[in-house]
Amino acid sequence: MIFEVMTKYDYEQLVFCQDKNSGLKAIIAIHDTTLGPALGGCRMWNYQTEEEAITDALRLARGMTYKNAAAGLNLGGGKSVIIGDPKKDKSEELFRAFGRFIQGLNGRYITAEDVGTTVEDMDLIYMETKYVTGVSPAFGSSGNPSPVTAYGVYRGMKATAKVAFGDDSLKGKTVAVQGVGNVAYNLCKYLHEEGAQLIVTDINPDSVKRAVQEFGAQAVNPNEIYDVDCDIFAPCALGAVVNDETIERFKCKVIAGAANNQLKEDRHGDMLEQKGIVYAPDYVINAGGVINVADELYGYNRERAMKKVEGIYDTILKVFEISERDGIPSYKAADRMAEERIESVRKSRSTFLSNERSILHFDHR
Repeated sequence: MIFEVMTKYDYEQLVFCQDKNSGLKAIIAIHDTTLGPALGGCRMWNYQTEEEAITDALRLARGMTYKNAAAGLNLGGGKSVIIGDPKKDKSEELFRAFGRFIQGLNGRYITAEDVGTTVEDMDLIYMETKYVTGVSPAFGSSGNPSPVTAYGVYRGMKATAKVAFGDDSLKGKTVAVQGVGNVAYNLCKYLHEEGAQLIVTDINPDSVKRAVQEFGAQAVNPNEIYDVDCDIFAPCALGAVVNDETIERFKCKVIAGAANNQLKEDRHGDMLEQKGIVYAPDYVINAGGVINVADELYGYNRERAMKKVEGIYDTILKVFEISERDGIPSYKAADRMAEERIESVRKSRSTFLSNERSILHFDHR
């Protein structure tokens, strides 16, 4: 069964990690290393079954292949999951044991924080391996990635506006922002500075209040955000918010936001296309965070990282060029762009490399 799934999507490796002393039960999935070592976060979650954990690791690893490729990074896709309750089951021994397993892969997989893990957890992993990003600034980390992710979403939103409206200016545009967490707060700051009108919602009243006070935003209840008249709808909280119910309610021309997995199903991307709503594929527009941590692998340089994040503007435009070229919706065009890049590198490497493959060597300790 597992090999059937791995063969279907051409996964390279699935690693099971167990340490009796610490109680570690972890899975590392490596999808594709054509472009370079597999980079992807470490998720800690109280999975109900081992099968659920395996499925999540595989799904997320494949997603990182596309995200890293679309972002123009020389990195493949991987992901790891630790089975356990992040509120109760963490320990130094557990993360150090996990770090030793990562070290054993000798650079094929590089981890980072994800749902259920923190910078402090990455610091513990770092005690055992250099193949980890998102550690404390004292170790050469880039720090909080939220402002950088927000900047990338802002740049991508401007590019999408150019496609939809013929002009990338957001001045006077009404943007409905769903969720005002760390990334979205910084996004609102960029939008406010450019003169956009903001409508915001969040399940946290304090987050909404701050946006109203600092940016003059209009607040609405969480379920009302889908019905507001706006130019741009920015999902920055939950996934699957573009679905059968919401598509009928949207009164926007553009959907561009920071949330992951915005389309509940692929067909919802087709429905947006049919309705004439211009959709910025989520894993392309929200790639600022992974671009930022990837820069740590070369010795972090903020100016260089921000320049790369700025390029999300051009990447989004390229997605829409492919969409028009091939007559396909933007979400399919993003996948095609990533696949074309991987295939191009694969052909080049088969031409120029024989027994050795190009591996990214780094040591920032």
